[in-house]
Amino acid sequence: MTPFRKRSAAIAICCVAAVCAAFTKPIHIVAVGASNTQGWYVGRQGAYPAKLEALLREKGVNATVANAGVPFDTTAGMLKRIDSDVPKGTDIVILQPGGNDRRFLVTKEQRAANIAAMERRLRDRAIKVILYDEEIPPQYYAFDLIHLTAAGHAFIASQLLPRVLEIDRRATVPPPRAR
Repeated sequence: MTPFRKRSAAIAICCVAAVCAAFTKPIHIVAVGASNTQGWYVGRQGAYPAKLEALLREKGVNATVANAGVPFDTTAGMLKRIDSDVPKGTDIVILQPGGNDRRFLVTKEQRAANIAAMERRLRDRAIKVILYDEEIPPQYYAFDLIHLTAAGHAFIASQLLPRVLEIDRRATVPPPRAR
């Protein structure tokens, strides 16, 4: 093989390796919320962030889902800690504001303003945001009617899975084939 061909082959291999590396780079996700994000009653390994990470890995997605849930937190508290809880290199934040604002008499308007401010700060850092603020069916709540059961956490993870796959195309687009 001539030196020119060797160099060309080396460059081609480097290009293919760079493309493959782009598609195997892990997706870093942080779940921000209160006690249901943290895993009250079920623990961190039973909480929806850990369950979502397991579902993503079952799909062949190299992802980590960090749990930044703090019991009793409100959207004001989440807003105060959003920058410190979401490190540089985070690709997606799942924001699950929960119901503590209602319990601690925060107005709907202030809650909405706090959520909007968190979304804005994250997007300013080029971080994609999934707001999970849906009504959760009553069968997924524990006896206190506030915290989720293991089935409730599995339900949320299953609801979030397609949203994560949709928001981060690296999880669903295979690398281009060599021709």
